[in-house]
This record gives sequence, structure tokens and C-alpha cells, in this order.
Amino acid sequence: MKQRMKQLCQNFPYLRVEHSYMIFRVTLAVLFMAHAIRRFFEANYFYEFANFLDQRHVPFGFAVVCTATLIEIVGGSLLIFNQFVKWVALGFFCISVGGIIIIHAQLGWFVGEWGTGGVEYSVALCAMCLLLAVLDRDQLGKNELKRVSA
Repeated sequence: MKQRMKQLCQNFPYLRVEHSYMIFRVTLAVLFMAHAIRRFFEANYFYEFANFLDQRHVPFGFAVVCTATLIEIVGGSLLIFNQFVKWVALGFFCISVGGIIIIHAQLGWFVGEWGTGGVEYSVALCAMCLLLAVLDRDQLGKNELKRVSA
């Protein structure tokens, strides 16, 4: 029994790198896509957010909102199919940094529990985007996907 527990602990997390990579990539895609798709269920969201951006002197507020939404939906779909990963990650990174600068930085670090709307979640997304871009640049993602598909 003791040997079995030791073996279970040593083998954790019981996934191969290629499966972990796929889960990581798809999770990031779903996070951004859910964020974008939710906008369509909020009345006047695009116009209200564009006005919010205009008040903060962001040029072309409505175009920025529409472009970010398009990048999140199309980019998420591309990530799911492991296409243009580095470039999608760059787009997501820019959206996250923009959110930090325009919205979240003034609200502090914490998102919940000890704060409201802070930067911690966006910083985590930025780190995820950087890792995904590096893995794609170094071709790990492409090679690992081939192993999963085979």
C-alpha cells in the first residue's frame, strides 16, 4: 500500500506533455471566447464600453471594442485548432495589457475576495499568453499535437 501511494504521488499529474499543452491552449481559448461572447448578451454593451473608452481618451472606442471581440472569438477558435498560436497569443496579450492599463490597474491587485476588478487575473492571462507564444515559437506545440493526433 505504501509503495502504491508513493507511485501515485510520483506519477502525478498523470498526463503527458502533449495533453497538458492541449488543455492549456484550449483553456486559454475558452477563457477569451467566453469573455467576448458574453458581450452579445448584455444590452448596449458595445456602445456603453465604447463610451467608457472614449471618456478615458482611447481613440476609436467602438472600433477597439469590436476589434477586441473579433480577436477573442476568431483567435480562440484558431487556438483550439492549434493555428497561428504565437500571433493569437500576442493579440490576447495586447488585449490583456490594454485592460490592465485602461481598467484594472486603478482597482488594485486583487480581482475578488480582497478587491474588485484588480489586475491579478489579467497578469495571469499575460503569463499564459507568453508561455503559449514561446511554446509555439519553439515548435513544441506543433510537435506535441502531432503526437496526440497520431
